[in-house]
Amino acid sequence: MRSFGTNATHTGGSAIKAPRTAVLARPARDRRAPAIEVRHLAFTYPGDPPRPALDDVSLEVASGELVAVIGANGTGKSTLLKLVGGLLEARSGEVAVLGRAVREPDARVGFVFQEPRLLPWRTTLENVAFPLELAGRPRPERDGRARDLLALVGAADVGGLRPHQLSGGTRQRAAIARALALDPGILLLDEPFSALDALTRERFNVVLQSIWRSTQTTILLVTHSIPEAIFLADRVLVLAGRPGRVVTEVPIRLPRPRTLADQDATMVSEAASRIRAALGAPPDPARPAGEVM
Repeated sequence: MRSFGTNATHTGGSAIKAPRTAVLARPARDRRAPAIEVRHLAFTYPGDPPRPALDDVSLEVASGELVAVIGANGTGKSTLLKLVGGLLEARSGEVAVLGRAVREPDARVGFVFQEPRLLPWRTTLENVAFPLELAGRPRPERDGRARDLLALVGAADVGGLRPHQLSGGTRQRAAIARALALDPGILLLDEPFSALDALTRERFNVVLQSIWRSTQTTILLVTHSIPEAIFLADRVLVLAGRPGRVVTEVPIRLPRPRTLADQDATMVSEAASRIRAALGAPPDPARPAGEVM
């Protein structure tokens, strides 16, 4: 992987620029075997009454692929990510990552939540280095790795600041850097930019694409946004129903790398119409493609 230079700042109103060049060397991912395999997965939250979340979900994500999962509230999107990440235990069906059945959280899988969840008493650099500290890496190694990762996500200048001194977008950059600390083969993203304003979110999608292209990490992304799913993904899986099931898969044929100009095209694309139809929304190309509620 190559490391990125950046002009990004931590202020909320500054321009957001995608990383430009690269320098962290790593081997290429094996793209032949599936990185994520889900077979006939079902999950019900206990309670009175029990709450079914997923029913008979099957999917594969190839190594190095970026797949988006979209669906209305309550269709089990976040539950699916937690099961793949080992944060919930699958009691019906099978889940495997990188050739190993999921029984618990796996260091080879990074997770980024809707909220950054940074430790407020630590600097940004210390937050990014925290997984390396837990893994017993020496201080010089973990600090060097954390600096490289902050440069990778376009936040090289904020290592000495604490989370409350950062904009929401920069906190999320730091969360992504932390998730990459142990060089995971898989990155699970649960609506990581949902709290950002629309313009900032569009630009962060370009940044995320750059990170993915550089690291070759397999990404499974949950989103409510049809344009975001189309812009980022190789394929979009649509979850519908309660409990949720995969009702369709939409391949995305936009060339890469994708630019902000491509996001306008996603709103009226054939892929957007197919996704809206699968979600039960009117497949009207003139209808703005916004958030799925």
